[in-house]
Amino acid sequence: MTNQHVTQDDEQPDADLDPLSQSERELDMAINELKGETASQLGGPGKEPTSGSGDEARAPATPMRRETDNSVIMSIPVSVDVVLGTTEMPVHQLMALKKGTTVTLDRRISEPVDVVVSGRRIARGEIVVLEDDPTRFGIKLTEVVEN
Repeated sequence: MTNQHVTQDDEQPDADLDPLSQSERELDMAINELKGETASQLGGPGKEPTSGSGDEARAPATPMRRETDNSVIMSIPVSVDVVLGTTEMPVHQLMALKKGTTVTLDRRISEPVDVVVSGRRIARGEIVVLEDDPTRFGIKLTEVVEN
């Protein structure tokens, strides 16, 4: 059993090389640093963060540290979806879809499309053809949703 435990520990560093794990660790570090900054802004020993490496988590935030926090957060990739429209159909119609089938959406051609991040609409816009590459299109934002 001791050999199995050593083997499992040897496998752990390989998981650290995974880019997804690295991104998750960076996100966790950024969150913990922000929690430390928030706790120091609130003041009081009862508001100290529970994770971190002691002095770093309790140190007051400096402008350079905020810049580092922002760069970590701002570099996190997110998926942006542009929703042209939606429709609802019973399962039997869904199962009958095949190549060449036209699915009618709930929007007209002139209506704006939604820009969605993590299931939340953040903006609306109109579809445009890119000037520098007419074989591609993009979205010109016409409205940004306020919190």
